[in-house]
Amino acid sequence: MASMRRAARALQRLADIVLSAAALLVLSPLLLPVALLLRLTGEGEVFYVQPRVGMGGREFGVLKFATMLKDSPNIGAGTVTVRDDPRILPVGGFLRKTKINELPQLLNILFGDMSVVGPRPLVRKAFETYDPQTQEIIKRLRPGLSGLGSMVFRNEEEILHGSQDPLAFYYRVVGPYKGQLERWYYENASLAVYIKVIVVTAILVVRPDTGLVFRVFKDLPEPPPELRDVLLGT
Repeated sequence: MASMRRAARALQRLADIVLSAAALLVLSPLLLPVALLLRLTGEGEVFYVQPRVGMGGREFGVLKFATMLKDSPNIGAGTVTVRDDPRILPVGGFLRKTKINELPQLLNILFGDMSVVGPRPLVRKAFETYDPQTQEIIKRLRPGLSGLGSMVFRNEEEILHGSQDPLAFYYRVVGPYKGQLERWYYENASLAVYIKVIVVTAILVVRPDTGLVFRVFKDLPEPPPELRDVLLGT
């Protein structure tokens, strides 16, 4: 079993290198103009680098296009972002909605800090909302550009916007459920699941529908009552 898991991880790493390199090449006509636009607008910053918890519990700098004020983690809701957040720069709203702001993480994947698919890398405080056992499990995986948590909470800003206390709601409800999803991924990780996540992620870019995730991955953990309607569309 352990040898099969190691072989699957080696295949996934090879796929990560090929896919990230190809994506960077294909998307360069989009990435370069976005970088120039950010340089000429807002605060003039192109990239935002933030420490996130990675494989083995070690922190690494996750790359994103700069979409918020430089001191955002120390303003307002801190590490949690809500809809119409005043810290978001003019161009940033579009980049965040389309997820273009996440594309520089293709470099993180190429360098080996991340995978195309895996648990979403979190800041230390958010990571610690997971119970200790889940933390240990997630440390065994490379964090991903996409994954179950990323897909299910694609509209996280909207979800938090509807809460009276977004920060408390995240730590009490959203964070723990994300942990359950990431645990499911660890326990069911395979090349087939890897491919399914990539395909579903691509579909969600064109047709946002969180319920699709639950229809494709039928045995995911049940959402808590506070999230059931918004996630399942019931």
